[in-house]
Amino acid sequence: MMFDLPDDAALYAALLARDARFDGRAYVGVTSTGVFCRLTCPARKPKRENCVFFDTMGACIEAGFRPCKRCHPMAPAAEGEPAIAALLTALREDPARRWQENDVIAMGLDPSTVRRAFKRHFGMTFLEMARLTRLRTGAAVLPEGGRVIDAQMEASYDSPAAFRRAFGKWLGLAPSKFVPDATLRADWIETKLGPMIAVSDKHALHLLEFAERKALPAELKRLYGFAKGSLGFGRFAPTDQIEAEMAAFMAGQSADFQTRLAPLGTAFTQEVWRALREIPAGQTRSYGEVAKAMGRPEATRAVARANGANPIAIVIPCHRVIGADGALTGYGGGLWRKQALIEMERGFAQGTGGR
Repeated sequence: MMFDLPDDAALYAALLARDARFDGRAYVGVTSTGVFCRLTCPARKPKRENCVFFDTMGACIEAGFRPCKRCHPMAPAAEGEPAIAALLTALREDPARRWQENDVIAMGLDPSTVRRAFKRHFGMTFLEMARLTRLRTGAAVLPEGGRVIDAQMEASYDSPAAFRRAFGKWLGLAPSKFVPDATLRADWIETKLGPMIAVSDKHALHLLEFAERKALPAELKRLYGFAKGSLGFGRFAPTDQIEAEMAAFMAGQSADFQTRLAPLGTAFTQEVWRALREIPAGQTRSYGEVAKAMGRPEATRAVARANGANPIAIVIPCHRVIGADGALTGYGGGLWRKQALIEMERGFAQGTGGR
């Protein structure tokens, strides 16, 4: 970023005024439509509660928004560089394609040049953008039980070695530095919303996160310190159990999670996480409602912070918490995932719970 953005109220005022000073410097994601726009977009202005503001197009895409067809926010970058234009056109025509570097080469483009260009304009590489586009496209059919998603999802790791390299990079350690017979062991599980990282010991699950969540490296380092370095690769029974329960959940068969959990947190965050598990699948609550249910009506902001610090996605259902105005608000796994999960859970009988 070249400058600090003002607060959301000022950005919304700029959106209403179509203030050209923010063109290319700030973007708005509209939760009711799933698109992101320039602040100068000529389309009818969304309600304030449906607006989420970002400083880069990459951040919009990571949150699950697709570019607006009225203001074409990605057009300036495409117009300025033919390689970007060619790849964006190809991605738009086939959003489910599993792009590889060889595909870029086959178009007569230099991968290094393409990588730098996309990072400069969007804050992410083309291959990252293609993967997120495919995930979002697949998620759109998940609530209807569509099988197309099976062909659209891409595994992040095609081998244990690839996972070990990625895991070591997150922690800043070479794979050889990890303890062979570790107390905590990490593995990945595939889901219809993308791969998740699971860390467990012999008795309980300590972490379950989507692989691209930005907070994941910090969460892993906390576990590494908690285990005094006794963190390695592999799985214990709790990982096998959560993998089976997650498969049933994604298939719309059950929202009943029985895997024992042991997330790291303060007494207050643990209390919030227990309260989240009392929200039945198919229902949502505001942060204020969660605070009141805990008997702490004055702790709304603290509840929101604890909600965002949740290290066990889906099982501790922080995705069921929304803003008081009904807006989706933030979600570490991306707003598109939050929307997909809420829609998918509407298929569960409300009495089944999500525990």
